[in-house]
Amino acid sequence: MNKENSTEIGFFQKYLTIWVALCMIIGVLIGKFLPSIPEFFNQFEYAKVSIPTAVLIWVMIYPMMMKVNFESVKNVGKNPKGLYVTWVTNWLIKPFTMFAIAYFFFYIVFKGLIPADLGKQYLAGAVLLGAAPCTAMVFVWSQLTKGNPAYTVVQVATNDLIILVVFVPIVKFLLGVSKVTVPWDTLILSVVLFVVVPLTAGVLTRMFVSKKKGTEFFENQFLPKFDNATIVGLLLMLVLLFSFQGDVILNNPLHILLIAVPLIIQTFFIFFIAYLAAKVLKLPHNIAAPAGMIGASNFFELSVAVAIALFGMDSPAALATVVGVLTEVPIMLILVKIANNTMHWFPEGSDVGNIVCEEKNYLTDNKEV
Repeated sequence: MNKENSTEIGFFQKYLTIWVALCMIIGVLIGKFLPSIPEFFNQFEYAKVSIPTAVLIWVMIYPMMMKVNFESVKNVGKNPKGLYVTWVTNWLIKPFTMFAIAYFFFYIVFKGLIPADLGKQYLAGAVLLGAAPCTAMVFVWSQLTKGNPAYTVVQVATNDLIILVVFVPIVKFLLGVSKVTVPWDTLILSVVLFVVVPLTAGVLTRMFVSKKKGTEFFENQFLPKFDNATIVGLLLMLVLLFSFQGDVILNNPLHILLIAVPLIIQTFFIFFIAYLAAKVLKLPHNIAAPAGMIGASNFFELSVAVAIALFGMDSPAALATVVGVLTEVPIMLILVKIANNTMHWFPEGSDVGNIVCEEKNYLTDNKEV
């Protein structure tokens, strides 16, 4: 990561919830008073995939993928306990607890407030969030909790590789349990478009620029040029999305808050599962905190993209994934504060020394964090 962003969360990221709320207002107003705009963009579609949305999503995800050094995967055998916590939490627990918590609220607690057909769609959106653990923003959360940067790179890189294999079957299974029919080809196409394509482009760009100009140039001069691209792409896409969601929001304003409840509970729940598991395993804080953050936060760019591809821009499922964007930053900042205030829970002995040593060796060998 470049030095400028190494110590604190960026301005756009810090106030992401405010920007999302503004985008919601602007988008709803466009949909209400200028419906010709969403109708125009709705013409550009191929295989149920919105081309303008796909372009904006690539603008969001491509810079993220450039930040991840996949060569770090070769260090996967070093101190694997932290990786086990991350993998088990993200892929064997999180998707299923998200489904259970969302089902409980949408079908039982809020039964009288949310019609069954809307509840099913909101549940589908929650499932998409639960099946996509954080990718890029976790670097920010790791820095804010003084996480081990080299280990965080390995955690993120391995998760990006795992998501290629298990995202589709997990989503297909949980949506099937939810009685939501999703064709395999559309789901696979979504992952190819919104993970494989930007991932490949990011890896190739990293390799090409680093080879031509050197790693230091890539990290400190090339990457910073894309710092705001992800946020700008996200905000433009949200304006477009909310222009399609105007009627749903205006007719069900309370639903935004209702959707947020299970998402917030899930975020805290998953964080403490990973964080406390790391404590039980006597891992140092600089491994435990990022492990908790990866599970707690979501790859919401992918979730929003897949929801739009599967259900459409104007779908309640897409709205549910966007509520995940709306709530993520303030909740994650609360978790950062909790993590920083509980450093004394974790050991400061030889384990930390060993990891710091390995981090220095890794940085010396690769010079890419």
